[in-house]
Amino acid sequence: MTVDFFKSAINLKKISRQGWINELNIDKSESVADHSFMMTVMSMVISDLTNQNSEKIMKMALLHDLAESKIGDYVPGQIDKEEKIRLENNAFMEIVDKLPNKIKTEYLQLWKEYQENISEESKMIHQIDKLEMSLQAKTYQKEGHPIEKLGTFFNSAKNDISNPALKKIFLEIVGGKN
Repeated sequence: MTVDFFKSAINLKKISRQGWINELNIDKSESVADHSFMMTVMSMVISDLTNQNSEKIMKMALLHDLAESKIGDYVPGQIDKEEKIRLENNAFMEIVDKLPNKIKTEYLQLWKEYQENISEESKMIHQIDKLEMSLQAKTYQKEGHPIEKLGTFFNSAKNDISNPALKKIFLEIVGGKN
């Protein structure tokens, strides 16, 4: 049923982003839903600015962490990478399973592209994910969290963002005073 899909998605509001909790020792970090929303906003603007398929990129942004509504937010090194992929794939399949075949097929294709990082759009989403992370890190820095604890987030984004337009935005984020 479609309602089951919505119930899974709404659960993302209750899933905290574990990396912030682990690194910053904060009680209340952004939720996965907060992250997905901001990624979608960024995806909309960036895809429009770069003349890419906005609808596809925004859908991918909305779907990219949906599996976490069932399995939680694992950070790198917490579990084996292959195990994380297996858990995410199983959870995603379970979430979309009862959707009508037409959209189920589309969402599964978008998920596969994202997981395998095989399309222009999926490569963009992986980089926007890092860009959003750097913006959130900058927000936490402004709230008083030490740059020493945020450095790994900024470095990860710096290393993984290769698109020139996104690199420029990244530099504005980390160099910006506001």
